[in-house]
Parts: sequence; structure tokens; C-alpha cells
Amino acid sequence: MASTNDLKNGLVLKIDGQLWSVVNFQHVKPGKGGAFVRTTLKNVLSGKTVDKTFNAGVKVETANVDRREMTYLYDDGTDFVFMDQDTYDQVTVPRPVVGDAADYMLENSNVVIARHDDEPLYVELPASVELSVSHTDPGVQGDRSTGGTKPATLETGAEIQVPLFLNTGDKVKVDPRDGRYLGRVNTK
Repeated sequence: MASTNDLKNGLVLKIDGQLWSVVNFQHVKPGKGGAFVRTTLKNVLSGKTVDKTFNAGVKVETANVDRREMTYLYDDGTDFVFMDQDTYDQVTVPRPVVGDAADYMLENSNVVIARHDDEPLYVELPASVELSVSHTDPGVQGDRSTGGTKPATLETGAEIQVPLFLNTGDKVKVDPRDGRYLGRVNTK
């Protein structure tokens, strides 16, 4: 248990049997009436965001979420297998929990896995990942005032939009949260 005065970004609360992560919070002390805390909470499992207001000093139940860096080993068809870097234990994470992160994970890459009561909650990738372009059509420069884009398939099978000058085999930096192209990686 914690007080609303102890709230901070990233803290996971247990409300009505569900886990909610504090995205944003603001302590408000109006001129009239009691102080309160205005929060934005994100459901850990579904990703749904809600605004919730708590009276100042109210006790809220916190959840113990264990976040560990692990190495992605392989996909066994139904689940993904990761290895804890400290204990070398292998952890199996169901495909729905991994979700869209699977589009940007290469074998032997490091990710953060959050677990609550040994139940995997979500997989968190780094802010950017470097992947090779496995296929893209040659870009044709035409009459346009801004740079154009074309679809490209990455080595993981994900499809993103890239600038026209990229070719098959180029290495690119991608934001795994939204699949946005961030830049080309020099391999020399």
C-alpha cells in the first residue's frame, strides 16, 4: 500500500483487480476544498488509458512488477522463449503478450520483460532497433516537392515505409513502438 502522495510515473497500481501504470500525475491544491491528485493511468495488459482523480492522502494498492532484461532465444510456434541474463533460466512468453514487438525482435536481441507474480505482462523493446531490409522495390524519383517513400520488408517480416534511396540489404534504424523509419545505419 502507498499513499497518493507517493505516486510517480511508472508506478503500477492494482485497482479493481487490474494493473494500471501511472503515466502522468499532478497534485492539485485548489483555493477551496481539499487537495487531490489527478492521474492518467494506462492498463498494463490492454493499453487502455483513463484519467482518474484521487483525494490527497488516500491509500492505493501497489503491484510488485519485476522488470528484467532478457535475451530473446527463439519462437517455438506458439510461444516465444527468452533467457534471464542473470540466472540463465528460460522463460516462455505467450504470443499475445509479445504482440507487435515480435515484428522487431531478432534472435539474441535484448528486451525487457515485465512480470507480476511470475506471469508475463508485456515485452518492452529498446527505443530503436537496427534491422536489415530484406526486400524493397527500386525507388523511382519523379516530380514531387518532398521526398517520397516506398514500402520495405524487414528481415523480421515487418513492413514499414522508407525513403526512396534505400535498397535491399541496407540496414535501417526503426522505432518499434510505431514502426517509423528513423534513419539508415552505416555498416562501414
